Amino acid sequence: MITHCIKKLLFIFIVLSFSSAYCQYTNLINSNKPGFSESPYAVGKGVYQFENNLFLLNTPIENSINNLQSTGLDFLFRTSFLSEKLEFNSQIRYQRDEINLSNEYTNGLGKFTIGAKYLLFQQTYEDKKKEVRSWKKRNAFDKKRLIPSVALYAGLNTDMLSETYKTGQLSPKAGLLFQNNLSNQFTVITNFFYDCIGTDFSEFSYIITGTINLNSRWSTFFENQTTYQNNTSKSNLGSGFAYLFSKDLQINASARYLFGNNNEGFSAGIGFSYRIDKHNDNFKGKDNNGKALNETPISTYNKKQDRFFNRLFRIFTKDSKKIKRRKKRKRKRNK
Repeated sequence: MITHCIKKLLFIFIVLSFSSAYCQYTNLINSNKPGFSESPYAVGKGVYQFENNLFLLNTPIENSINNLQSTGLDFLFRTSFLSEKLEFNSQIRYQRDEINLSNEYTNGLGKFTIGAKYLLFQQTYEDKKKEVRSWKKRNAFDKKRLIPSVALYAGLNTDMLSETYKTGQLSPKAGLLFQNNLSNQFTVITNFFYDCIGTDFSEFSYIITGTINLNSRWSTFFENQTTYQNNTSKSNLGSGFAYLFSKDLQINASARYLFGNNNEGFSAGIGFSYRIDKHNDNFKGKDNNGKALNETPISTYNKKQDRFFNRLFRIFTKDSKKIKRRKKRKRKRNK
């Protein structure tokens, strides 16, 4: 049953990927880190993005005086190749869990999830810079910003894990991703996820993240995540910073306060995001019938200019222009 549903979702994604698309590629890297939420936008065709995070987690064990300390590496890979709207990704977590008083520990691959997301709706905003007649209209809030961009996420939790973390079955994961760009400096991302569907560990969660761009290099975020499972809930409040080192490299750090079920804990993380940018815009003009034009007036003109005799002719015309300029200078001096 689960396999049949997954095949249907993959088929829908492939069909949607051939529809008309907005270009979601950006000149600067656009990473989900250091937050847990996920933007509805894809990285763009020909982009291979790696988001890595080293983490430390300390939480009390229920009905025990012991604490569970976890350290590890979260690795997220993102890419697009069928459509600008469609992104494929995979998340892998390697962790080491230790009970502090008993000195017992386990380590290995604790998570391996593959998924995809598709942008259903992308909000556009007015360019207020063109408004020069009215200061009030130029600085007025665009109500369209209250309507978010929307994406659908579908994934699969594999059981290709270390023996300690195996569940014995595959489980799907589904989500809705929203993003409101309330201003050029302030963005709100909201996620709703239903994870481990059809298992004893199924859970529902939501994430709300507010990101503020402090300047062209630095940004900060504030985040709340709450998870509901078996009539219990756990939450965390997080904050941190990201620094844009270059257009393809971001460095980040974060800290979180964990609470729920009368327990408290903390976590911290540091990481970086890097992309290999092979994106290429294949834009083609269209005629009145909507068919792509292989040749446009501009491309035809440029080809003519690059022909051998045209280049040769330009050399002589440049020389003749230089001679005329020299003659004019001599006349001015003689006068």
